[in-house]
Amino acid sequence: MKNYKLTIQYDGTNYAGWQIQKNCITVQQKITEALEILTKTKVNLIGSGRTDSGVHSIGQVANFRSETEIDIYRFKHSLNSILPFDISISRMEEVDENFHARFDAIKRSYLYLITQQKSPFYKNYSYFYHKKIDLDKLNILSKVFLGERDFSAFSKKNEEIDSRICTIYNAFWRKRGELNYFHIQADRYLRGMVRAITGTLLRAQEQNFSESLIENIFKSKIRAEAYDSVPAHGLYLFKVEY
Repeated sequence: MKNYKLTIQYDGTNYAGWQIQKNCITVQQKITEALEILTKTKVNLIGSGRTDSGVHSIGQVANFRSETEIDIYRFKHSLNSILPFDISISRMEEVDENFHARFDAIKRSYLYLITQQKSPFYKNYSYFYHKKIDLDKLNILSKVFLGERDFSAFSKKNEEIDSRICTIYNAFWRKRGELNYFHIQADRYLRGMVRAITGTLLRAQEQNFSESLIENIFKSKIRAEAYDSVPAHGLYLFKVEY
């Protein structure tokens, strides 16, 4: 049995997220359908993690197994020719038979893009935020999120999971050209977590709150104590590390 790893880019605008679900068009569904056309067999496509509706990807990772050996160069070209233009396989490689895109991942990074200049070209791919951005303040506040913490206050409360403990390895803000961006790296994420953190940081710097405000939000473990989430279209799954 051969095991193949895909690195995937997609524009999430027209999709209800990554994971296959009833009565919705998803990225996983589109890639699975294309793989089954080419392999002429049922395919179990395993993703590194979910992305929500409207969220984009630069570096989503997935794997699938096949009983036949594949010519990777030709197969990748054929796969991209079948897929819609807003989904692209940027890399394909054969990996160890035991490789699992989700369970073997140790770090996942997201980017959140913000523009302060109205532009039709940024509309679907960044958050237009017209208020002042203080990067120094945002970087100070972001340090509170580092380490192993309970992120109950920054995730959707109806999500049924065993643990809300996540470890944040890195979180910082930068500006490049016309874009400001937030980079966050963690072992795992809860549903809606990155957007809730980003929205809370923006509101905290806007109101010139101190780090103690965020500490109090953590202690509450209540989603309503944190601030509104930022829109999905500014968020990108950037990189998955193994």
